[in-house]
Amino acid sequence: MRLFTSFLTLLASLAAAPAFAQNALETLGKPVDGKLNFQPPATELMRDIIFLDNLLLWIITAICIFVFALIGIVIVRYNRRANPTPKSFTHNTPIEILWTIGPIVILVFIGAFSLPVLFKQQIIPEGEVNIKVTGHQWYWTYEYTDTENNFEFDSYMIGNPSSLDESVRPADADVTPFVLDDAMRAKLVDAGFNDDEFLLATDTSVVVPVGKTVVMTVTADDVIHSWTIPAFGVKQDAVPGRLAQLWFNVEKEGVYFGQCSELCGKDHAYMPITVKAVSQEAYDKWLAQVTETEEYVDVLALN
Repeated sequence: MRLFTSFLTLLASLAAAPAFAQNALETLGKPVDGKLNFQPPATELMRDIIFLDNLLLWIITAICIFVFALIGIVIVRYNRRANPTPKSFTHNTPIEILWTIGPIVILVFIGAFSLPVLFKQQIIPEGEVNIKVTGHQWYWTYEYTDTENNFEFDSYMIGNPSSLDESVRPADADVTPFVLDDAMRAKLVDAGFNDDEFLLATDTSVVVPVGKTVVMTVTADDVIHSWTIPAFGVKQDAVPGRLAQLWFNVEKEGVYFGQCSELCGKDHAYMPITVKAVSQEAYDKWLAQVTETEEYVDVLALN
């Protein structure tokens, strides 16, 4: 019995530990079954959002308790049995002033904390890394505009037919698009991901250095999409014919996942985003390699 209990404890500790992709880069930003709240923040923007959300939760909880308490007092004190002869007045000036000024004070208090967070998101700083993102039905194109030839690549979900190439990987002949089976699990592992990251992992990843300000210019060429990474606290609609921007500064190396968050057609669910945040040294090495060859390579394959 003691041995069995120790085994269960070991399993629980392993489940609680951070996930690592097969390529040994820690997976920090992805949804987890059965969990609540936000993903662990990877940027200052996301930490601010979590703080604001917690603040609003306390305020809303206090308001709800106050309102329910008032309802309870009215039910107990002013029901027909306890108060058979009700008052006949229609106005109470002090109470009306209070319920007018009270909400104003609460809203001003909330605005004092929420507006700085909003401005921090919307005022785009000068980017140290600049990337143009274009949404398509149903994949993303990334263009590194700081490079000499504006290196770019497409990013498809692993399991999309466009991510299958039998000439490069003969086992792709056994993979059924969009179906999680043993062949798909093997493909995910070969690509450096865990087999539970189906629908999240992509065949190419956005690579950014940690500690640098990344500015992304977002657009689309067909319908509205939305580029979102929950752990970064960023979400920006990609609208055809328009350019919009977002920014982030990742604080820790790791793999982060996101999704297109605007309904964009039948394969909307198969349009994930993968970002790999690496050291400046690894990023420089990767960028030099891809700009020289003009072909995408996995940043961790160069280590």
